[in-house]
Amino acid sequence: MQYVGIQSQISRNNRYSFLLLIAFPTLLLGMFYIFFFFAENQYFSLANEQFLRVLPGVLIAVLIWFLIAYAGHTAFIRLATSSRPLERNENMRVYNLVENLCIQCGMVTPKIFIIYDDSLNAFASGVNQKTYSVTLSKGIIDKLNDDELEAVIAHELTHIRNKDTRLLIISIIFVGIFAFLAQMALRSLRFTSGSKKKDGGYIILIAIAVTAVCYLISLLLRFGISRRREYLADAGSAEMTKKPYALANALRKIDNDPLIEAVHNEDVAQLFIDNPQKKNKSFFARLFATHPPIEKRIQLLDQFV
Repeated sequence: MQYVGIQSQISRNNRYSFLLLIAFPTLLLGMFYIFFFFAENQYFSLANEQFLRVLPGVLIAVLIWFLIAYAGHTAFIRLATSSRPLERNENMRVYNLVENLCIQCGMVTPKIFIIYDDSLNAFASGVNQKTYSVTLSKGIIDKLNDDELEAVIAHELTHIRNKDTRLLIISIIFVGIFAFLAQMALRSLRFTSGSKKKDGGYIILIAIAVTAVCYLISLLLRFGISRRREYLADAGSAEMTKKPYALANALRKIDNDPLIEAVHNEDVAQLFIDNPQKKNKSFFARLFATHPPIEKRIQLLDQFV
């Protein structure tokens, strides 16, 4: 594995964030242009006319979507995970571990949330110091010893330090646009009937095909940036705690029971230290997995011991 310093990773994530802010809207506009090109029987002049007509509306809609999601992502994630704030007097152990690590690496202490689920999992989220947070399940707090829990928290703090959380939030926002458009196209096809189906079915099928291709491309862009971050966060945890074996042991326990029942959204699932949904080991599931194999992560950590 190639070694990457924290400043290199932060700079890389800053570049990726900027590129995603350009790439996803560009992909969306390209999707609309291709749709008009085929819908207008491949006449460039008609396609250009239709595209220029909708261009301002599409850009405004994308901007509104992004601003709402960017500003409200904390509330959306809390709803999607059924998490709530963990008060200091509820668990001083967790607060001591988080604050000691933050003091050690010169970080502002993030907010701490808890998911009342006996399974073992955790994630970090946020785009700036006001929104950075670490969320832990009740199971991971209760079932890990101090060294293991500290290693998991250090892993999540590394995501924050590396700006991984901001990058993922941006990608989740834009991938959500394509998922929404794909659902709208499928519903339009389902409810189109009679003469409308005969006249408009062809156009709707084009919309579904174009949207599906763009959605697939957006997923590939997202997966391309999401897997390496876990290895780097594991390495950051080992460096921060000087106990790589602790994170390896924690990952073994997490792998046995990562399922968080409240999490049904794959976009939110990618934030966790291990995918909290039911594991599917099929070829396509591995191809589009948001996390590298946990066995490989443990193997790399064992090399530090």
